[in-house]
Amino acid sequence: MHYKDWVKNEFQKLSQSLGFRYFPGQEIQNRLKRVRDGMKQQGIESLLVIQKMDFYYLSGTTQDGFLFLPLEGKPLLMIKRELERARVESPIHDVVSFKSIRDLPLLIQKHRKKLPRNIGLEFDLLPVRDYFKFQEIFPRITLKDSSSVFREARKIKSTFEIDLIRRAGEIGKKVYEEVREILKEGMTEIELGGLMEAVAKRYGHEGLLRVRSLNYQAYSWHILSGPTGGIVSQSDSPMGGLGLSPAFPVGASLRKMETREPILVDFGICYHGYQADQTRMFSIGRMKKKFIDAYQACCEIHDAALEEVRPGVDCAAIFQKTLRLAKKLGYKDSYLGPPGLQTRFIGHGIGLELNELPFIAQGHSYPLEEGMTVAVEPKIVFPGEGAVGIENTITVTENGYEILTSTEQEIFQV
Repeated sequence: MHYKDWVKNEFQKLSQSLGFRYFPGQEIQNRLKRVRDGMKQQGIESLLVIQKMDFYYLSGTTQDGFLFLPLEGKPLLMIKRELERARVESPIHDVVSFKSIRDLPLLIQKHRKKLPRNIGLEFDLLPVRDYFKFQEIFPRITLKDSSSVFREARKIKSTFEIDLIRRAGEIGKKVYEEVREILKEGMTEIELGGLMEAVAKRYGHEGLLRVRSLNYQAYSWHILSGPTGGIVSQSDSPMGGLGLSPAFPVGASLRKMETREPILVDFGICYHGYQADQTRMFSIGRMKKKFIDAYQACCEIHDAALEEVRPGVDCAAIFQKTLRLAKKLGYKDSYLGPPGLQTRFIGHGIGLELNELPFIAQGHSYPLEEGMTVAVEPKIVFPGEGAVGIENTITVTENGYEILTSTEQEIFQV
């Protein structure tokens, strides 16, 4: 059988039998409407979608290509490789092949009968060289920034998306429960991370955590024990860990874990592109009282923040409430990092990427909305000694919230 015929006739049956879930057509239509509403507000006549997760969000495939979306009319999916998989994976009807980006103007003109007056591109991540290339191939078309259109559209999750995030949380729960049987004294942080990833992948974790960023990549092995928990690094987080080298100075290291010290495990799960982020505490033997008390304070701050979560509540106000509570509990100088290096958020939006809207943070004065998904993560850091914290991914509901990461919150003592 020719490969093209096999993909048409057999690929979908095989992939779905192995757990693939494709985006329903109505899901894509709802997303297209949200994005078009944003386009209309900003006077953008059409989009050329390039960034991989925006592309996936609107098309349902991550095959190599571009999506042309006019403000009115049908979208056009243009695929360089692999065309037949894209046709199976995407509910978009008009799917064509191309060999060079210089083919795009002709394909768009043929599809739409004329070229648009302006095209939106994701300026936040588009390389300058590519921008100049698009200027060259669309010489009489204004290029506009469409970054905020996507960030606004993607901040509200559908029930379909929330279900995928909930599934990621369920995988995470299984992983955390199995760590009890894996963690041993003398094991290195990175060894534990690798064993956890093997467990996670057995249940469908895709291994890659995406971030909308030029120079930051995320991975699952954020495992910090004892003094490595008090190390700050490149990432905007209360602590970064030691990592394995100056080339990757974040997360798990070759340090061997010891008894009675705090072991902070921040292990994200990705399922069908959607992520659930959670942090839990482990110890080999009973953790020292100083860290137990600090962890209980983190849990109190976490619960106090969630008490405020409902549509209409200001994100910055929730953050300020946690600062006041941390001070009251005696952790002003160690809450969210060492003095002078403290972060200014306790919650970040999460979905296809780790840094989506909204942020429960200083300066982010806008209301929560139903359907938002947020990872809430109060943490306390003691330089040279360790760190403690808790993190859960939640979704904002009509009257409050739902926790999508249901792992028990007690310290895991082995």
